[in-house]
Amino acid sequence: MRIRFWGTRGSIAKPGPGTLRYGGNTPCVEVRTEDGTLLVLDCGTGAHDLGQSLAASGERPLRGHLLISHFHWDHIQGFPFFSPLFIPGNEWDVYGPGGMGQQLKSILAGQMNYSYFPITLEEFGATVRYNNLGEGAFDIGGIRITTQYTNHPALTLGFRLEAGGAAVVYIPDHEPNTLFAAGGAPGALPVHRADRRHVEFLKGADLLIHDSQYTLEEYPGKVSWGHSPFEKAVDYAIAGNARRLALFHHDPLRGDAALDRLAEAARRRAQQGARAPEVFPAAEGQVIELPEAGAKELPSIASLPSARLSPASPRRSGTVLIVDDDPFMLKLLERTLEAENGIRLVTAADGETAVELIQKERPVLVLLDWSLPKLDGIEVCRIIRAQGDPGVRDVPILMVTGKRLEENDVVQCFEAGASDYITKKFSPTQLRTRVRGWLLRTTAA
Repeated sequence: MRIRFWGTRGSIAKPGPGTLRYGGNTPCVEVRTEDGTLLVLDCGTGAHDLGQSLAASGERPLRGHLLISHFHWDHIQGFPFFSPLFIPGNEWDVYGPGGMGQQLKSILAGQMNYSYFPITLEEFGATVRYNNLGEGAFDIGGIRITTQYTNHPALTLGFRLEAGGAAVVYIPDHEPNTLFAAGGAPGALPVHRADRRHVEFLKGADLLIHDSQYTLEEYPGKVSWGHSPFEKAVDYAIAGNARRLALFHHDPLRGDAALDRLAEAARRRAQQGARAPEVFPAAEGQVIELPEAGAKELPSIASLPSARLSPASPRRSGTVLIVDDDPFMLKLLERTLEAENGIRLVTAADGETAVELIQKERPVLVLLDWSLPKLDGIEVCRIIRAQGDPGVRDVPILMVTGKRLEENDVVQCFEAGASDYITKKFSPTQLRTRVRGWLLRTTAA
């Protein structure tokens, strides 16, 4: 595989004399495989130069695949300026997260609405097909692509690309679920179950391209913004035994000199791990070649279901149970989720009622407070996980709690049987995204 970076900046394009070496364009990465398959990861402002390069190459017709991680502006602003979409005879498949009423085509059309842009999707000259994705796997040419939701305030997919024994993992936007790691040393496995799942997703990557927008010192003021401190990206790479880590989604306030300092700190941290990956800041124009030998054994993903969602935008419909003894919080959670398509909300204010309703209503998801009268959230989890009926026993439980986040709290929560854990310092979009992820998820976390 041949990987070239066309945009590495996060949040907003930042051209100027201070970003000449690492670049000012927002995310766009070109991937070419040995069999000629062309993939483009995200369509930020860097896609403009990529499009010009592809158009000038003379390759006709041009067949490509554009994988969009999510629809925040910095990842799609290059889409209306990607010239291969305007050339008749070209064929492009566009992929992105869908479901729960979210449709890739309509979202991309939204930013090309008359109020914002003079050209619509209908004016593309190329044949363009739109593919909604959830979690799972699918093939493009000789590439096996695996998708997994990340922790970000919008439904966001990370992509794992495997071809000829080589593996690239692209995770442009991700926030740690907690900063706690078992043992605390760099590269130790995370405590939170979703973070462990994150490590499994990137395991054995020859190249890990990972969100590294902040530092641990900056992070307390950025909680719930959806991005990683570079130190956690290094820890993930060590824990997952990734060979190389490209620090990505650079903060717009960080110029070249600041990125040099950040990269040096990242390398020092990497050396403290049991297996030190090569660490570098991704730079516009940088090219990385990964040989496709076909002999390397990679983690098996053959058993995953298809990531492709049908045109009908299937969703996991049903009842969502919200359990909280604070009337204000109960109402806030209801209002946050009432606009979600295909779900019915039921509420409870104490643990005993929650157990009764879980058995009666058989919800597809439970949002459960920790501190409850009669039975607390931990006791409710244990009772439900002890049930003989799998339709009751296996319901996903999202612990939504105001309890101060300590490492032993997280451990206790998961040992009791919770599927996920989030503190009440969340934004409405963050909660909705977490709920959508659980309702759409096709594999157990």
